[in-house]
Amino acid sequence: MKATVLVDNTALFDRPYLAEHGFAMYIEAEGKKVLFDTGYSDALVRNAAGLKIDLLDLDYIVLSHGHNDHTWGLHHLLRLFLDAIMEGTAHRLPRLVAHPHCFYPRPKSPFPDIGAVLTADEVRRFMPLDLTSRPVQLTPNLFFLGEIERTVSFETFSPGPRRIVMPDGSVQEDFLVDDTGLAYRSREGLAVITGCAHAGVCNTVEHARRVCGEDRVTDIVGGLHLRGEGPQLDGTCDYLRGLGLDALHACHCTSLLAKVALAGAAPLKETGVGLRLEYGDR
Repeated sequence: MKATVLVDNTALFDRPYLAEHGFAMYIEAEGKKVLFDTGYSDALVRNAAGLKIDLLDLDYIVLSHGHNDHTWGLHHLLRLFLDAIMEGTAHRLPRLVAHPHCFYPRPKSPFPDIGAVLTADEVRRFMPLDLTSRPVQLTPNLFFLGEIERTVSFETFSPGPRRIVMPDGSVQEDFLVDDTGLAYRSREGLAVITGCAHAGVCNTVEHARRVCGEDRVTDIVGGLHLRGEGPQLDGTCDYLRGLGLDALHACHCTSLLAKVALAGAAPLKETGVGLRLEYGDR
């Protein structure tokens, strides 16, 4: 599997790409091309062009959850498809895979909505849409993890001011049950790819192990949603020490304080737009 970071809070040193508070990754695995998340703006489209990645030639778009910094780039990607149709440019429409809650409105004061800018019905007008809480095998060894089982005691999540509007119009606390990720079963072990890991990175890895039937973990890539000191950061560091990772690519919503702590528990690597990773096929 080959993977390239297209959107992140930082760009790699001496690389002329746009950085923003968001995440997106392009993946090639076993003959399939997958876009995981879309960032916040048109940075996705502009960075992909600079990296010579053709976003008009995708098999899947996968969304980690419905927040704007992971879904709003989809609007700009659909404009790219519309331009291709208008100009007669070669393209094919991918299948979009996400949790059923991914496109629900998410009011969070003072913002009217921090969720996806498009509705599920609007997306369906452009491409096939699979909304599922269950794992999906995208290739023989690449898995959409579905809804993450939350069993790790120190990975607690409080909705705080977050709210979600359900299809019946009721407004509920938002526990971000749509938070999910990808896992690739490589020769070295699992490469686990997260968007924000709101469900907890340890919960995510344990879920990936169950879904993929593989205990070894070689790398974790993506946002870990770790900010300040406390039991969750301490517990995560202890957990990562026991994994025997070959690398840890923590980025996006992982604070500097957290990265310093994580560097003492795992082989933390620099991550940003333009980073290319490769994992051996089984």
